Amino acid sequence: MFSVGSRVHVVSYSPFRGLRGTIRAIQSPPPLEELFCFYQIELEGTHMKEPMWFPSEEVELLSPVESISLARI
Repeated sequence: MFSVGSRVHVVSYSPFRGLRGTIRAIQSPPPLEELFCFYQIELEGTHMKEPMWFPSEEVELLSPVESISLARI
């Protein structure tokens, strides 16, 4: 499970595949249930004004190298 503020990219086969963003909120089930959650992600490079929700299996954490590269742009 990632934390709010983590930098991620979308890995699902969707129009958002490859986009990067920042986790703004997390919605998870009660403890003792399946380890599954939804992340509300503020995507970069889109005209969407509101963050979007993605299931946990559709996003991956950006590596430190990818995050540093983006900070220099």
